[in-house]
Amino acid sequence: MTPDKIGLVLVIDDSSTNLELLYDILTEVGYEVLLAKQGIKGIELALSHPVDLILLDLIMPELDGFQTCNLLQTAPETHDIPIIFMTGISDDLKKAKGLGIGAVDYITKPFYKDEILARIKIHIKLRRLTLELIQEKQSLEQRVEERTAELSQILAELQKAQLQLVRGEKLSSIGQLVAGVAHEIKNPLGFIAGNIDIATEGVYHLIEYLELYRAKFLNSGEEIQRKGVEIDIEYLLQDLPKMLASMKVGTDRISNLSTSLGTFCRSDTTVKVLADIHEGLDSTLIILQHRLKATPNRREIKVVKNYGKIPRIRCYLGQLNQVFMNIIANAIDALEEGLGNAVSPPDVGLQITIDTKLSADGQQIAIEIADNGQGMTPEVKSQIFDYLFTTKLVGKGTGLGLSISLQIVKEAHNGNLTCYSELGGGTAFEIQIPLDESEAIAS
Repeated sequence: MTPDKIGLVLVIDDSSTNLELLYDILTEVGYEVLLAKQGIKGIELALSHPVDLILLDLIMPELDGFQTCNLLQTAPETHDIPIIFMTGISDDLKKAKGLGIGAVDYITKPFYKDEILARIKIHIKLRRLTLELIQEKQSLEQRVEERTAELSQILAELQKAQLQLVRGEKLSSIGQLVAGVAHEIKNPLGFIAGNIDIATEGVYHLIEYLELYRAKFLNSGEEIQRKGVEIDIEYLLQDLPKMLASMKVGTDRISNLSTSLGTFCRSDTTVKVLADIHEGLDSTLIILQHRLKATPNRREIKVVKNYGKIPRIRCYLGQLNQVFMNIIANAIDALEEGLGNAVSPPDVGLQITIDTKLSADGQQIAIEIADNGQGMTPEVKSQIFDYLFTTKLVGKGTGLGLSISLQIVKEAHNGNLTCYSELGGGTAFEIQIPLDESEAIAS
């Protein structure tokens, strides 16, 4: 539509007289007019021009007004153009039919100029208002979508920041606790372990001395013999070294646990260090050893370690140990839950398998931790890494463990954490960490 025109009107009528009359009336007040003597021609013009309104004769040869209106209404390009029927028939049924198939109004022949212009003006105005409302609605919907996307992004960033704070605070708190415990244990443990060695050596010397004394003085006297029976000297000579050896085993175990705690909670949260992944896995298993032993309600959980030859890697081992802890602890929970739900047969051994290997291209290491528990449904599996999602009872799970684990692997180590599981088929988590060969040292 040109700037000096107030609208584009298409007139479809088989009468040349009517076409000329309407053309003069409309152009006189500023409308731009297209003329068509047949329905097909009118449809073609409506499809190829930005028509604002159509004046359509009801009775025409070949294609009448009803048929033409139907075709215009079914075409997406012309569906919204208002159609005013022109007729000399005053049949109310035909008028109702026309309005029913999409016409917006009727003009009765013979034409009255003021009536024609008034009806055309109001319907063009209504159409333009409708188009403006549609555009405003679309613009509003777009703004709502953009705002929703913006808010979703802000929420995701807040959740990510919260996870980072929780992860950092959790590792920091554990590190401080373990450092304090290790410090308090170290000195008395060293004193006990050192004195056990000396005491053991002294006991052996005493036993040697007593045996020599008994060999030289076969008749030691009734009083000495009575005392020997009283203290069960034979038992002491045989079992006292065994007692000391047991104490030595206990102190060694405490020492190993303290070392494992130190390995597990390494304070490498700001700088990556070269580390042995196997040491991290072993330290985690030692800490969880009490949960792997048999209990009155559960059989022992066997851990099968298939460690491949992998290099040391530059990483945040303390953070990776937290990932190992979360996954292995979840595997133990799954095995215990499976027993409670009678999923695992009594004769099936409970087992966690840990595999480590170097990828075929030598570019990354893979750690797979799998259990032979009850597995997950597809619905649960699709949500396990979601923030605050948990299947555990209130007080037993926070829904943060696997979310934090995914963040540690993906963001801190540029790796990937994948879950494989199906109901009745167990669960496996695979951790993939890229390997920088220039920094890796073969273990």
